Amino acid sequence: MSESLEQLFVKQLKDNQNIIHKICRLYTTGEDAHKDLFQEVTIQLWKAFPKFRGESKFSTWAYRVALNTAITLYRKSTRSISTVDYESKSYFISQEDYNTEEEEQLKLMYKAVHQLNDIEKALIFMYLEDKDYTEISETLGISEVNARVKMNRIKGKLKKILNP
Repeated sequence: MSESLEQLFVKQLKDNQNIIHKICRLYTTGEDAHKDLFQEVTIQLWKAFPKFRGESKFSTWAYRVALNTAITLYRKSTRSISTVDYESKSYFISQEDYNTEEEEQLKLMYKAVHQLNDIEKALIFMYLEDKDYTEISETLGISEVNARVKMNRIKGKLKKILNP
């Protein structure tokens, strides 16, 4: 692979790493699991990057890869994550620390979201990131109408969880 492809990937990853951190936060409960999932998503993005055609925004494509990786890994009963030695690369990707000292409301929201199923988590995450239903449906591979119906059901579910 050419250096320019690697440089482009690193730039895109740095610009969009908060998206990946948020997805990791949704699908993990501990710091070590968060770091492991972040690394696995990064690996999967790198493996798939040469096939990225730019037909959608990089962030939309990264959402899809990250969500699919998270869902696949955490549905498996045995989670063995292979790692790659990044030190051997000249373009080491520095990971920004993810602030785990969120406000109490954010903690309650994450606790509620953890009670949702995998697809519901993905939908609410994208909704909270101000993605429109077109982008949500494209990323998750469902119709816009289905995304809207599911979103309304999720809102009701979260209201019941947060206000019992």
